[in-house]
Amino acid sequence: MAIANYFYNASTRKYVALFGTYFNQLKVMRLDNNQVTQQEMIVPISYAPFQKILARLEQNPDFKRKTAISLPRMSFELSNMQYDAERKISPITKIRKTVTDDATGGRKFVYAGAPYNLDFSLYIMTKYQEDATKLLEQIIPFFQPDFTQTVRLIDGLEPIDIPLILNNVSMEDLYEGSFEERRSILYTLNFTMKAWFFGPEKQKGIIKFVDVRYAADIDTNSEFEEFYSVTPGMTANNEPTTDRELSVDYSLIEFDDNWDYAEEIANTAPSS
Repeated sequence: MAIANYFYNASTRKYVALFGTYFNQLKVMRLDNNQVTQQEMIVPISYAPFQKILARLEQNPDFKRKTAISLPRMSFELSNMQYDAERKISPITKIRKTVTDDATGGRKFVYAGAPYNLDFSLYIMTKYQEDATKLLEQIIPFFQPDFTQTVRLIDGLEPIDIPLILNNVSMEDLYEGSFEERRSILYTLNFTMKAWFFGPEKQKGIIKFVDVRYAADIDTNSEFEEFYSVTPGMTANNEPTTDRELSVDYSLIEFDDNWDYAEEIANTAPSS
């Protein structure tokens, strides 16, 4: 089968890393009554569902024991992947890469990617409502409703735009038990990332010789009356030329060289 050949572009891993980098430097600053900063912290973020963080916090409800997790904190997770038919383009469309195979000179390419919507959830967990709103207001002004980043997903391909759309924001006060017991405030931000998944890298040789033969009759047995051929033309001094007699052999001319089209029209078949 065609899909049995192994390849791995690490696309999902890159999309997850891209999402996390959007929010990995958010800060919370706590001020006193005179608006003087008393505490400043970068809020840590990790890839995990919020239930996992809550379970860790519930093991230390009084915050008396040392723990690796404390509030405020953020986490995120990839929750769903769905094909986006609205962005579909022809699957046989070729996207040329900017690299070649040094051994054969062939051009490398990939076919058009499959469009998928990736649903992410970002969780903001704090002990105080003010901390949560400080983080929230550092995020939502940039999503109206989307924020687009240009990303190079595969080496050799041009960077492409990856929009990230903020769908909705919800708040939950995880307050249970008596008045003295701990409370946790949870904000959930749901996003959709417009992603592309590309197939394996393909390679196609460079066409350096075109030979066209004309016949006056459509009869398959009729003889050819005119011959047309075109090759790249470049002199030994690396100058472009249209004269095949002045050109080096076309097999020695690379795609990125300084060449021109060397044409020949004759009544007999060309020798090469």
